[in-house]
Amino acid sequence: MSITATVYPYISASPDIAGGVPIVSGTRVTVRRIAGYYQMGMNVDEILSALSHLRPSQVHSALAYYFDHQEEIEKDLEESSNIEYWKSQALVHPKAV
Repeated sequence: MSITATVYPYISASPDIAGGVPIVSGTRVTVRRIAGYYQMGMNVDEILSALSHLRPSQVHSALAYYFDHQEEIEKDLEESSNIEYWKSQALVHPKAV
């Protein structure tokens, strides 16, 4: 039995971009953002209208990555929309203390 790694040709991650979460290569568009649009009921054409600088192949690759890593992306979506989480991550200005 051979195990092969799945390749997502338009998806990458860098600690310097969007905190290291998966993005569409060459952009700052996160897979999380595309997955969020998809969860809101948008189809690929509607996502492309909202993110007109992307190509269909990039959106399909992001959705494929999302479906293959759904638990990870869902957790990321939950954290990114949790206001209390973001309050805890905010830096307090020194003069406010």
